[in-house]
Amino acid sequence: MYLKKKRPWEIPESEAAPEEAYLGRRRFLRNVGYLSLGGVMLSGLGSNIFGLFDDKGKETGIKVARTPTPVLYPAQRNAKYTLDRPLTDERVAGTYNNFYEFTSDKDVWKHVDKMEVRPWTIEVTGLVEKPRTYDIDELVRLMPLEERLYRLRCVETWAIAVPWTGFPMRDLVALARPLSSAKYIRMTTFMKPLWASGQKPGSGQPWPYTEGLTMEEATNELTLIATGIYGHELPKQHGAPIRLIVPWKYGFKSIKSIVRIEFTDKRPATFWNTISPEVYGFESNIDPDAPHPWSQKMETMLGTGEVRPTLLYNGYGEYVAGIYRKG
Repeated sequence: MYLKKKRPWEIPESEAAPEEAYLGRRRFLRNVGYLSLGGVMLSGLGSNIFGLFDDKGKETGIKVARTPTPVLYPAQRNAKYTLDRPLTDERVAGTYNNFYEFTSDKDVWKHVDKMEVRPWTIEVTGLVEKPRTYDIDELVRLMPLEERLYRLRCVETWAIAVPWTGFPMRDLVALARPLSSAKYIRMTTFMKPLWASGQKPGSGQPWPYTEGLTMEEATNELTLIATGIYGHELPKQHGAPIRLIVPWKYGFKSIKSIVRIEFTDKRPATFWNTISPEVYGFESNIDPDAPHPWSQKMETMLGTGEVRPTLLYNGYGEYVAGIYRKG
């Protein structure tokens, strides 16, 4: 699966930003205000885009759209969720991504300029008492945002440790008031071939991207609807303006750029499960011992190249194991 040559994300560990440096930058963002900081961080990108720099003044390649809600970031960190490893450097996490709508390469950040994140709406529909379409900025203001430190593990065996900002998905479920017949939630991303060349006719893929969870998974305390990362709003390559995070499952389950959330009584078809059901199961829980075309026993941290044993449920078994041991 892996080549021996050095990968683009393997920066020396000495260059990776320690958590102390990130926290200092986070405090600075809060103190001066995101809008004013964005003004000095512009790098000839136009009035609606921020170009971000790292703590050494280097361009990160990460761009954040100017929106009506930057004052909500950075959010208060929830101290309950901690890491067993250092945070991944933001430059690394922002320039090594999967987003097949745009490219099959990892340099997604180079291919997302055409994507528009405002206006953006999320339709909540299906077996609910209160079907409704929310404007993203309305929805974000309805929910109490918090920051959580989570591990994220890709089925390709690389991993990152990230400070996400968002709100528990169970709060959105409560807002929608699902009927008792709702057993699953189906999520759908955008369908915009003018933005995303991977969606153009002839791709042979079942676009738009879809994912699904059981109601018990969706309402687990870990399941997060993310709207920010590293103390600011999501850049496009991370799934702006709103995405899912389920940290005990492989990363492809954490669907990006959501436009529709549907409550249903039937298990939904999902993108990768439709393409290759024998490889990408509906649950896709992280399990180092589960049969797989390539071994999942070890993982490599982006940025440092550190190789670590893969943890069952990505180390979150205390929160989720009970879901799968019933019956």
